[in-house]
Amino acid sequence: MNELENLRRWLDDLRATVERKADGLTAEQLAARSTPPSSLSILGLVRHLAQMEHYWFVLTLSRADEPQLYVADGDWDAQFRDAVADQAVVDEAFETWRAVRVRADAVLDRLEPGDLEFVWDADDRTGSVRGALTQVLYEYARHAGHLDLLREAIDGQTGE
Repeated sequence: MNELENLRRWLDDLRATVERKADGLTAEQLAARSTPPSSLSILGLVRHLAQMEHYWFVLTLSRADEPQLYVADGDWDAQFRDAVADQAVVDEAFETWRAVRVRADAVLDRLEPGDLEFVWDADDRTGSVRGALTQVLYEYARHAGHLDLLREAIDGQTGE
């Protein structure tokens, strides 16, 4: 297995972790906040992960010209604050996250192992494809721990 295949396997595993941690929960449980005053919730994390993959893979690597998801006028807290216990909000968040994953995978499908070295310039920032993919993995791994704690607090489910 080459490096690109290995990184993608890890990404798929982390995405599956999010699915498992959210599985079987109601809108109220998905939107339940961790500890006041935090607005952290499983639903908020799904929205954040959609926004993050969209930013790195769709906007940065694909250079798509479209607005960021769940962030209007630099209001980064909206991803979490607006993750409310409404089934329509839940459905939209999961549909968006899954659709972004498909778009992200399409970007990754076009890569060859040597493309990890490719350097991009965007928003006055420079980075490599490897760096973007590593950033996405870092975000997923970091938030997988949050998901574990949030799910355990909701219904006692632990493990992985």
